[in-house]
Amino acid sequence: MPASRARAEDIASRLTALGLTTRVEGHARYTSIEAEVPEALPAGSWREVLEVVAEADRFGLLASSLTGRTLWAAVHKAVPATGDVRGPGHQR
Repeated sequence: MPASRARAEDIASRLTALGLTTRVEGHARYTSIEAEVPEALPAGSWREVLEVVAEADRFGLLASSLTGRTLWAAVHKAVPATGDVRGPGHQR
């Protein structure tokens, strides 16, 4: 299992342990974790949830009156050790 997937799975399992339902999905450059946040999540649990997602490379919260609250986090996949790692036009 790639390291980014393992980190994402670890984050997801820790969020699940806090009572959230999670989804993990692989993408070309990152692995994402999404979790539905229930309205009844105790205020004290937020600190623990934030400590968990802070281990990701990026995270945020989407809130909507139609879809509720979705917490998301992304773990970047490793950059190749050789080759063009900075993209076109930015080569050494």
